[in-house]
Amino acid sequence: MDTATAYQDWNNRWQSEEGRADWREPDPDVRALIGELRSRNVRRVLDLGCGVGRHALYLAAEGFEVTAIDASEAGIAYCRGAANEMRLHVDMHVGSMLDLPFPDASFDYLLTFNVIYHGAPDVVRRSIAEIARVIRPGGLLQATLLSKRNAGFGVGTEIAPDTFVVPDASDDKVHAHHYSNAADAVRLLGEFELISLIDREQKRAGHWHWHLLAERLA
Repeated sequence: MDTATAYQDWNNRWQSEEGRADWREPDPDVRALIGELRSRNVRRVLDLGCGVGRHALYLAAEGFEVTAIDASEAGIAYCRGAANEMRLHVDMHVGSMLDLPFPDASFDYLLTFNVIYHGAPDVVRRSIAEIARVIRPGGLLQATLLSKRNAGFGVGTEIAPDTFVVPDASDDKVHAHHYSNAADAVRLLGEFELISLIDREQKRAGHWHWHLLAERLA
């Protein structure tokens, strides 16, 4: 069964101004990392699951060589239009997190916010394997995972270990979401050295996510 389907909901969301409204501003963690990226001489960046481009556009404006990919055609179309308006260059692709169309070790830094937990455990593992493949040794990964402290954990039907769908949901919870604790996150990131792993509420109470920064092992 294909469980990497949440992009279908997001594709619908990205088609309206209302749906895009909450996804315009870069996350503070991304803004805070700019100095570290420059100190490491980061040049090539991939925004995986870029949505409407809040991080891709920001990073391009900061002078990085940005590639962006999303399974949502509507998200990529909006991001492309915004980049043109802002006179920014972003190399954009419609594609899956399970099969990234890039050579090995292509990027110095990969960002994926609120993306790779949309699916059963095999989807999460395959996504992280692809991420590890396209980041150069010593490169950085900045990502989020859904925490088991999240209010959605245990809600709905468990279709795989720690993976739930809510059949009557009016949002993307109708699609598979996988939840992790700290030990799970460490296991998933076996090809990385964790620099930080912080359980943080996003936007509203109970919306806990792991915010992580990790370095690709040689």
